Amino acid sequence: MPSDPPELPTRRIERGRGATFDPANRFRRDTREASDDGWTRDDEPAPPRATTVTIQPARTIVARNDSPDIPFDRSINPYQGCEHGCVYCYARPSHAYLDLSPGLDFETRLFAKPNAAALLREELARPGYACAPMALGTNTDPYQPIEREWRITRSVLEVLAECEHPFTIVTKSALVERDLDIIAPMAAKGMARVCLSVTTLDKSLARTLEPRAAAPHRRLQAIATLAAAGVPTGVMVAPVIPQLNDRDLEAILEAAGQAGARFAGWIMLRLPREVAPLFRDWLEVHRPLRAAHVMSLMRQLHGGRDYDATFGTRQRGRGAFAELIAKRFDLACRRLGLDEDLPALDSSRFRPPHRTSAQLELF
Repeated sequence: MPSDPPELPTRRIERGRGATFDPANRFRRDTREASDDGWTRDDEPAPPRATTVTIQPARTIVARNDSPDIPFDRSINPYQGCEHGCVYCYARPSHAYLDLSPGLDFETRLFAKPNAAALLREELARPGYACAPMALGTNTDPYQPIEREWRITRSVLEVLAECEHPFTIVTKSALVERDLDIIAPMAAKGMARVCLSVTTLDKSLARTLEPRAAAPHRRLQAIATLAAAGVPTGVMVAPVIPQLNDRDLEAILEAAGQAGARFAGWIMLRLPREVAPLFRDWLEVHRPLRAAHVMSLMRQLHGGRDYDATFGTRQRGRGAFAELIAKRFDLACRRLGLDEDLPALDSSRFRPPHRTSAQLELF
């Protein structure tokens, strides 16, 4: 029998935020506890946290991986932290490396990399660079709300388009439509593909599960807009949460297919490190009658634990429930024509950016 989870800190439930508290930074040796100083009335709500953005002067921008269960080997994340506030986000633990909490800090204290395009240009200009599709949206969403002002994702796309470098995008935001002037011409040359992540069609569930992401119907509209522009567009049903949104699987696929999606994928809920207590508390607050059942099924998927990070099983789980979801997904995709085998993105046209050199300018 799994042991009871540790007692959680005092909750601070805020409208428009996903996390219900700030779990401690796992790298800190000290602990902090809030106490009443006598100046605040019991019935006086705490002021809501504002979103802050700090410039992060990155030294490199292309992240490499050799994970056997991930279909790309390079990616770009223009931002660290994500204002969408999805309580289940597996990227939350990365905020601990910044001496911040993976809870509310992750969705309110954001970091932007305005030199991303310049760093990308340097990377692509290296003599030994070998072209392969670049993935955007693998950790935090490249089209989260602050992209409207910072436009870092767009600057990255401009460099990729200039060099005719293939790319893929995964997002929960309809803001991706803004960059159709770049994405559509690249897609026409077989160099771009976009996937919209749709977790549920239930608006009330989406408001608490992923509070600042685009509404479900708006994501479906974005699929239709992209597809109409000739962009190969898919839907990612992620994450699938047992006894919470798994009943929506076929409905999401059908709605996306009607909107113009050509391919689909799914990922089971992942609860690494601090995400597990955050999600357990979210269940107790927003779905208390289902909390025990959901976590029981999650442990069945991962050999009695909240999460198993083993390659090959971390994204799907094991056992009867995982097999059932996989079968339902495959049957629905075949029925709806979402099992199309798309050709690989074209890497043959890649042109390295021009390397400026003070020495060459002498001639």
